[in-house]
Amino acid sequence: MTTIHRFALGSFLLFGAAIAAMAQSAPAGFVGSAACKGCHPQVYERWAKTRMANVVRDPKEHPDAIIPDLSKADSALVTFKKEDIAFVYGSKWKQRYFTKVGNDYFPLGAQWDVTHQKWSAYNTKKGTDWWTAFYPETNMERPTGPLCDGCHSVNYNIRTNQVTEWNVGCERCHGPGSAHVAKPSAANIVNPAKLDTVRAVDTCTQCHSQGQPVSSPINGKYYDWPVGFQMGGNLSDVWKLEDHTLGETTFTHFPDDTAHKNRMQGNDFVQSAMYTHGVTCSSCHDVHGTENNADLRQAGQAMCLTCHAPKSPNGPRAASIEEHTHHKAGSAGSNCLECHMPKIEATMPDDFVRSHTFRFITPDMTEKYKMPNACNSCHADRSTAWAKEALKSWSDKSPWRVAQ
Repeated sequence: MTTIHRFALGSFLLFGAAIAAMAQSAPAGFVGSAACKGCHPQVYERWAKTRMANVVRDPKEHPDAIIPDLSKADSALVTFKKEDIAFVYGSKWKQRYFTKVGNDYFPLGAQWDVTHQKWSAYNTKKGTDWWTAFYPETNMERPTGPLCDGCHSVNYNIRTNQVTEWNVGCERCHGPGSAHVAKPSAANIVNPAKLDTVRAVDTCTQCHSQGQPVSSPINGKYYDWPVGFQMGGNLSDVWKLEDHTLGETTFTHFPDDTAHKNRMQGNDFVQSAMYTHGVTCSSCHDVHGTENNADLRQAGQAMCLTCHAPKSPNGPRAASIEEHTHHKAGSAGSNCLECHMPKIEATMPDDFVRSHTFRFITPDMTEKYKMPNACNSCHADRSTAWAKEALKSWSDKSPWRVAQ
């Protein structure tokens, strides 16, 4: 080999190494959840069955996506046909319908109440959310791009309205995966389980919260989701949780700072003792999918008792759950969830989801602040005065705590 040839070969190898180094240092891109299936087939199959993976569905691709029979709709609210629906959102408590105009989507005026099997109007009234001040009142002037889609997709592009994929895909929680797919390593993908408490909880709070962007408007538009948040970063850099003044009842909060409505688990959780002691959302939930309600790692009370068994230093310190609750074993009153996570946050009229502050809301607070309490949520036929007297008879409970 001549000197010229050796020089040419060396230059070629150096050039190739430089290209490889540039590829490794280039920012990772989004590749979609299907790219994860090859190495993580079992996790992928579980996730694919979750509501996270199926909250947004195209009825043309999924003919079973629309729950009610539109041909038999007996409500004047239903002014649209199946062909008008580009997407459906939801399937557990409610289902909403969206039509496509241009490169954006707009909400139709009726929603299906899954629990009560009936139609109701769907329109966010002026003054019932912060962003309503900046949009006209009609649904067809409220695009879902700035108001919904950032949380219902992966990598929503605010300039083009395009997404890598709809639904809560792998990269929504793990960040862009191209580098990891090319060369799998724990160093080139975000694992929320290995983040500190704040950033781990931010994974879920980015969408399970009511708040506003720190900077608003963005390119002339008002967004109801944390534009610019990158997994592993600080959510507080781009998103501020909804403010609340103690003692006031608002669209978002009860007077004691407990959430008033659904999709506020993050607002609740960050003020809990759980959060301050390092518990994260994934301590209790596995969003890759389980057979339990809400993708809990264990069903209901069993999840609580993994840390809060009788005589646990975490509490309760009673000899048995029944001694702590003053209710019979197996009854609703002896279920941790009913007292510490009451269903008081509205997702639909007469349909409620559980609080995530884990605080026991007393009957006295109902009288003072007109908010629901755990006792009368079960004993609906009894008065708050009755509930207060019942608590006074529990000699192991501080009278100062149950009376405030």
